[in-house]
Amino acid sequence: MTTLFVMLQAVANVSIGYLGAAIGAGLAAIGAGIGIGKIGQGAMEGIARQPESAGRISSTMIIAAALVEGVALFAAVICLLVALK
Repeated sequence: MTTLFVMLQAVANVSIGYLGAAIGAGLAAIGAGIGIGKIGQGAMEGIARQPESAGRISSTMIIAAALVEGVALFAAVICLLVALK
């Protein structure tokens, strides 16, 4: 609890919005990395089990990864809007 109090005093001159935006952007990036890693893992396992359907699996994987990346980009834009407000 004291560590949190010391950190809050250290950033007293900086708005808490900036801190929240930075944490939010970091969490969005971490979440996107984990999500895309899981998508890649599932696609590789699927291709290993059925090599003849590699084209369909790869195209589906790219679409899913783009959707995850879009959500992460949206979260980062929201964090920037909060920070620049």
